[in-house]
Amino acid sequence: MSVTFEDFGFNRQILNAIADAGYTEATPIQQKAIPPIMNGQDVMGIAQTGTGKTAAYMLPIIMKLKYPQGNDVRALIVAPTRELAIQIEENAKQFATYTGLRIVCLYGGLGPKTQKELIDKGVDIIVATPGRFMDVYLAGHIVTKTLQVLVLDEADKMMDMGFMPQINRILEVVPRKRQNLLFSATMSDKVNQLSANFLEFPTMIEVTPQATPAQTVAQCLYQVPNIKTKINLLKYLLDQPEDIKKLIIFCKTRYAAEDVYKFLLRKFGEKEVRVLHANKGQNTRINSINAFKNDEVKILVATDVAARGIDVSDVSHVINFDVPIIYEDYVHRIGRTGRAFQHGEAITFCTPAEEYYIKKIEKLIRQQITVIPLPPEVFVEETPYQERQDQAMEIDVQKRREDPGFKGAFHEKKTANQRKKFDVAHAKAGKPAARNNRPGKKAAAQKENRKRR
Repeated sequence: MSVTFEDFGFNRQILNAIADAGYTEATPIQQKAIPPIMNGQDVMGIAQTGTGKTAAYMLPIIMKLKYPQGNDVRALIVAPTRELAIQIEENAKQFATYTGLRIVCLYGGLGPKTQKELIDKGVDIIVATPGRFMDVYLAGHIVTKTLQVLVLDEADKMMDMGFMPQINRILEVVPRKRQNLLFSATMSDKVNQLSANFLEFPTMIEVTPQATPAQTVAQCLYQVPNIKTKINLLKYLLDQPEDIKKLIIFCKTRYAAEDVYKFLLRKFGEKEVRVLHANKGQNTRINSINAFKNDEVKILVATDVAARGIDVSDVSHVINFDVPIIYEDYVHRIGRTGRAFQHGEAITFCTPAEEYYIKKIEKLIRQQITVIPLPPEVFVEETPYQERQDQAMEIDVQKRREDPGFKGAFHEKKTANQRKKFDVAHAKAGKPAARNNRPGKKAAAQKENRKRR
């Protein structure tokens, strides 16, 4: 039985805003989270991205605050990245259209002057990244004594990014008596620890098993030998007549993202593709996201800075050009498609050095990703010597991670070559090829003799 937003007892202003946004049925996380939040309980919600959790906490907050009152903040939402903070602010303003509530977003990358001026005019809801919130607070522009609700969104990402000290500082400056809401896509040990310090007798809501991808996303995997073959495969997929309405291509570094972007720029031009990574200025990043949202461009190349919180409902495909090293990021990447009950497709390119991470991801999501053979039309490039060496070294590191006693192919090869050189040198000098007669052993023996003297 479907649940509509009328069933929650929202006032007419909020219901009109929800109707304007085009929402009719509540998602599972909204059905489970809205009633306890409306009742003033602390809530911990575990839900994958794209399930509507922003509305799940934002609608009850707006209902609680109702209209502008005083000059000081009454609700604070903390998010890990600028992009997510901006996204939450947009949703908040959309739902609060008919209430007059004053909403301010605080994030770095831009000068704080304008943000401070907006707060000084009076504010009801602040959406902020941890660092910028503390900067503006310490500058004396935020008074927290009237704060009623504190939300930590994407708590697992905040822990991964090392924001625990800033979160603890925020908890020190807000009133002890308040409602706390924590939302996360995964339940790591750090999130568990944070929830124990942050929440009081919380209502636990988990709409899907932890770290499972949305059921509306079809996943597949191509095994490729090297980066050049990845580019050839990408070109092949983009040349297919299948309807890729909107595509996000994820890369693990900004250098890889730039390389893929330059390739696509030559192929499609600026009218079709944008790039988003941490090395871009804040205005450029916002413009890239807006161009992608507004259908001005079809393809967005991004690092994991865009993996969370970018709510573009009609992304049809996600391509993992590189396999993410942080396993949970896989769930967030593919969560950019298949949003709001729509179907999407997630395609991953995997080299031999990345197979280790695929096994870890499959264990995390508790399912196997379907492997598809490379199409015969895709030209398989020969792996260059340096890339082959890099892959072998990466595989050695992975094996050592699983087995600390593992010496590695490079270590064994080097040792064998050294022994051969020693044996040849000793043979030329007429000495036996004794293993104990190596330079290292000899130097140690001479040092010991000197000590005895």
